[in-house]
Amino acid sequence: MHLQDGPLCRRCGVQYPLAAGTGPCPVCEDEREYVDWAGQRWTTPADLAAEGLRGEVREEVPGLWGIGTTPSFAIGQRALLVPGPGGNVLWDCTALLDDDTVARVHERGGIAAIAVSHPHYYSTVAAWSREFGDVPVYVHAADRDWVPPGVEAAPWDGAEHEILPGRTLVHLGVHFAGGSVLHWADGTDGRGAVCAGDIVTVVPDRRWVGFMYSYPNLIPEHPDTVRRAVAVLSRFRYASLYGAWWGHVVVGDAHPAVVASARRYLHHLGLDPDLAEVPPEGAAVPGRPG
Repeated sequence: MHLQDGPLCRRCGVQYPLAAGTGPCPVCEDEREYVDWAGQRWTTPADLAAEGLRGEVREEVPGLWGIGTTPSFAIGQRALLVPGPGGNVLWDCTALLDDDTVARVHERGGIAAIAVSHPHYYSTVAAWSREFGDVPVYVHAADRDWVPPGVEAAPWDGAEHEILPGRTLVHLGVHFAGGSVLHWADGTDGRGAVCAGDIVTVVPDRRWVGFMYSYPNLIPEHPDTVRRAVAVLSRFRYASLYGAWWGHVVVGDAHPAVVASARRYLHHLGLDPDLAEVPPEGAAVPGRPG
């Protein structure tokens, strides 16, 4: 089994060095998450396997494979294996890296790089990197202090960073200071796609998306951050948006859905929903974040 000994937080699924297994989880002590009502609880990948959990690899949509854990564990996100020239990008991460998952991912061409949207999904990223040849793990520099000890991260800075041809990280600053998405230029049959995790989250009514600082504690994202995020995304051509969980996908009209959702969000905060400063899709944004 390709399992590591480091403790996993049962609430968020982030893995830490062995010494952390007796202390609190920094991610869950932050106001964006929470410590379980019964208190801090730890487990290991080996224990999860013994409990019957296993990796799951299947197509999210044709040409885009997802990787999850079943039954669901912790936050329950699934990762995405985003193909293109130079190899696959593993977008976000999941906790359980078992033999079958490793074999299935190798069948799909392996992993050339890993990129993570925000600290809640760091999970067992160090184990994934080692398993596939010590591939780089990209996190935005604004979140570098959240990287667990022992994870060899490759911090990137600025507004965007193309990590492999056609796969570009885009900094939005939603949810976390370094909250980022992945633009996939060849996605949706060449019309472009955004892999968003829950930086821009696909809600159960999949005609819409949401923007939150904290999901479990229901703290809304700052409206200025939402306005800037929509403006930055409007520089990119995308028809689909893939959220953090199986089936949470907006297909075919994702860019209009993001703009309409931002207007609805601002309206329900009692603010002017005008997004006049958002340029047409594909146009440059003056004063983009640096």
